[in-house]
Amino acid sequence: MANLKTFFIDPQRCIGCRSCMAACRECDSHKGMSMIYVDYIDRVTSTITLPSVCMHCVDPVCAEVCPADAIKVGPDGVVHMALTERCIYCRNCVYACPFGIPKFEPEQHLQYKCNMCYDRTAYGKSPMCATVCPSGALTYGDYEEVTAQRGGKPINIFRFGKQEVETRVFLMTPAGSNIDGLEVEGDLDETEEEFNSSPLNFIEEALAARKI
Repeated sequence: MANLKTFFIDPQRCIGCRSCMAACRECDSHKGMSMIYVDYIDRVTSTITLPSVCMHCVDPVCAEVCPADAIKVGPDGVVHMALTERCIYCRNCVYACPFGIPKFEPEQHLQYKCNMCYDRTAYGKSPMCATVCPSGALTYGDYEEVTAQRGGKPINIFRFGKQEVETRVFLMTPAGSNIDGLEVEGDLDETEEEFNSSPLNFIEEALAARKI
């Protein structure tokens, strides 16, 4: 992992300010829409919030199920938005993503998702969301450097039943945790509106060890 520059989510540090969402809307490719979400884990019992971004899977199922080969993966592992000239608006990617990240805008005929600010990261700059995050909940940097500074353990293996998903984005778990992956339980609520779903509600399990 030495010298690997990648993205880290630390839900313990999120303060719910939504600066990341405001910064993400500045990207021209998103047409003023935010590709990052800030959700409450359980608004009834807690004010804990968490940022939700594309996890940039090593073997992205969104790309695998695309019949038009519209979703491309760069040599650096970034999973890009669907190419507008290829996308046929089937929404297979929306339904297939285990993290619930890709969205579809019917009026604009546009599939959109985080592409890790490729116009910035391709030139060595950090994504906009990580640049403005005041608490370090979102961090972009060298693997060895970030892990040395943080007390938690980064994981990038998520298990949905029998399906194991490896991601390029790392989730920081609480200090002292010895897990090598996150077991994700429960099914998505099929009656819930797709635009109102909580994309990364599985992170609740990563916070279970946090004393609040």
